[in-house]
Amino acid sequence: MFSSVAHLARVNPFNAPHLQLVQDGLAGPRSNPAGPPGPPHRSRKLAAAAVEEYSCEYGSAKFYALCGFGGVLGCGLTHTAVVPLDLVKCRMQMDPQKYKGIFNGFSITFKEDGVHGLAKGWAPTFIGYSMQGLCKFVFYEVFKVLYSNMLGEENAYLWRTSLYLAASASAEFFADIALDPMEAAKVRIQTQPGYANTLRDAAPKMYKEEGLKAFYKGVAPLWMRQIPYTMMKFACFERTVEALYKFVVPKPRSECSKPEQLVVTFVAGYIAGVFCAIVSHPADSVVSVLNKEKGSSASLVLQRLGFRGVWKGLFARIIMIGTLHCSGSSMTP
Repeated sequence: MFSSVAHLARVNPFNAPHLQLVQDGLAGPRSNPAGPPGPPHRSRKLAAAAVEEYSCEYGSAKFYALCGFGGVLGCGLTHTAVVPLDLVKCRMQMDPQKYKGIFNGFSITFKEDGVHGLAKGWAPTFIGYSMQGLCKFVFYEVFKVLYSNMLGEENAYLWRTSLYLAASASAEFFADIALDPMEAAKVRIQTQPGYANTLRDAAPKMYKEEGLKAFYKGVAPLWMRQIPYTMMKFACFERTVEALYKFVVPKPRSECSKPEQLVVTFVAGYIAGVFCAIVSHPADSVVSVLNKEKGSSASLVLQRLGFRGVWKGLFARIIMIGTLHCSGSSMTP
C-alpha cells in the first residue's frame, strides 16, 4: 500500500507545496490549414517553486515522517502552550454567569486555584493533540495525493480548493478518533471542580463510571467541530498564501528569503485561524458541555444552549486559534 502511495506521490501535480503556474515562453505557431498561421501562444505547465530547496522527496517515507513530526509540534506543543486560555474558554462555555469574560475568567481561576490551576488539563491536551496532529498532517498529504491522481493533473490544479477540502475532511475524520478520548478527559479536568486534577485520576474514574462510552460519546460533535475547522484551515491557508504572494508580496516566492516566507506563513495562518474559529465554535460549545455531563446527548445540549449560548467564548477562541495557526503553520512542512 505504502509503495503505491509513494509512487502516486512522485507523479502527482502537488509534488511540492505552493504550486504556481509558470510561463514557459513562446510556443510554436498554431497550425491552421485553412489560413495563415495563428498568433503564437504561451503554453502553461504546473511547476513547483524552488523544488531544489526541499530536503526530501515528496511522498517518501522521510517526507511523511516529517509531516507527522511537524503535526506533533504544530498541534501538541502549541495547544499545550495555550491551555490557560483554553481552560478559561471552556469555563465560560460551562458557566457564563460566573465567568463573564476572558479577564474575569482568568482572575477567578487564579484566585480559586492559583497559578497551577491555570495549567489543568495540560497532559491530555498534549497527548491528544499530538496524536491528532500526527494523523491530520500525514493523512492530509496521503489523501491529497490520492485524490489528485483520481482527478488527473490538470483537473487537480483547476479544482485544487475542492481537493484541499476533501483531503482535509478525510484526514480529520481519522485524526478526531485519536483525539476524542483525551479531549473528553481534558474537559472533565478543566470544568468539573473536584472531579480530578490529573489524567491519571480522570481516565480510570471515567472508565469506571461509563466504560469506553465516556471517551467516545463526543466523537460525533467533535467531527462537527473539527472537520469544518480543518477544511477551512487547509483550504483558507493554502489559498491565502497564494493570494499574498500574488497581490501583496512584491516578488515571487522563489525569490523571497526564509524570514520573508515565514512572515507570509504567519499572516496566512492567523487569517485562516480566525475563519476556523468562527465556523467551528458552535460545535465546540456542544463538545465542551457534552463531555462534562453524564447521559446527555448533542441534540439536548444544543437545545439547552440556544443560539446565543453556542457563541459564548468565541473571542477567546479566536485569539487561541489564531495563535495556534501562526505557530503551528510555521512548524509543519
